[in-house]
Amino acid sequence: MAQTSRGGLLERLAAGPVIGDGSFVMTLERRGYVKAGPWTPEAVVQYPDAVRQLHRDFLRAGADVMQTFTFYSSDDKLQYAGHLKEVEESINCRTVNEAACDLARGVADEGAALVAGGFSPVPGYAEKGRAYVIGEFHKQLDVFKGKRVDFLLGEFFGNVEEAEWSIEVMRQSDLPVACTMRIGPAGDLDGVTPEECAIRMAKAGAAVVGVNCFYDPFIALDTVSRMKNALDKAGLSVHLMIQPMAWHSPEIRNDQRGYSVLPEFRFAMEPRLLTRAEVARYARQAYNMGIRYIGGCCGFEPCHIRAIAEELAEERGFRPPGRDKHSGFESLKKSVSEYQKPRGNRQYWEKLVPASGRKDGKLLADVPPKTERNTMRETGPVDE
Repeated sequence: MAQTSRGGLLERLAAGPVIGDGSFVMTLERRGYVKAGPWTPEAVVQYPDAVRQLHRDFLRAGADVMQTFTFYSSDDKLQYAGHLKEVEESINCRTVNEAACDLARGVADEGAALVAGGFSPVPGYAEKGRAYVIGEFHKQLDVFKGKRVDFLLGEFFGNVEEAEWSIEVMRQSDLPVACTMRIGPAGDLDGVTPEECAIRMAKAGAAVVGVNCFYDPFIALDTVSRMKNALDKAGLSVHLMIQPMAWHSPEIRNDQRGYSVLPEFRFAMEPRLLTRAEVARYARQAYNMGIRYIGGCCGFEPCHIRAIAEELAEERGFRPPGRDKHSGFESLKKSVSEYQKPRGNRQYWEKLVPASGRKDGKLLADVPPKTERNTMRETGPVDE
């Protein structure tokens, strides 16, 4: 386990904001190292330099945490994606998780970052049951303990029951445990409210709870606000965490299916991307709400994480490592273009309503209606 001058996760959260990292599976898909559809992380074995560079990009942007790229890395998921049949000896839960830990630790040690060992849903959850899912989680835990990560993080759970199972396993170590769910105001896939999800995760033993992915920051903030109120009323003292997606998604605010039902997912999401000014606003609102672990998930590029780190620089007591090439909006005042100089201030970018440049563009998408098939509990992989 790394020993840094700034302490471990819980010590850092008690002292001020902790900045998480951003998108891996989506960003690496865009860069050509992850296959869309399966969304599995074998790139840590096949293309380690690509994963290492993305870790470095987030570290330079100001991230305090290097999360292992172990999303969908259970044997259950890898087998579903076909990897165990094709290259069983090199692509499996152990090899992927070990390689991911080594990459995250190598970059974390270049700065004062922590390494988070990441758990995610097991596709066999609904059909194979508790004992099977817990067994899959234990395979990852064995690696994370052996590699001495700094804390454990469960994420992207659509059912609070599976989140509880992950917490049960994670607590069998002596490491801090955090857990987030891919839920919005409508709650989990079984209709369990955000309030009840937060309480159940806290009672299961997570020291940090919140949401990640599936919804944009401002929907996620509303969800965590409800969690916070419920936790306060229940007298449960835990830290709050938020890592939303980076695409505007008002159409799905109350849709438990999340971003995967948007017609643009996955190959036309770019017009929905948050601006850096919007990300800074999200970071400020999250901090003011009392959330102390603030990061991003799908779509959050290093520039977005830098926007969070710069917005909260005073609270953290320092600016991100990439400050040598970033002086904020003021830098445009040094442009040779007379059109850019007036834009060298924060107010301009906060008030800007970006245009899409598309004459036939539309404000909101037509989301497919819910059916019995697409609202059932997940029995297979869900796009992340």
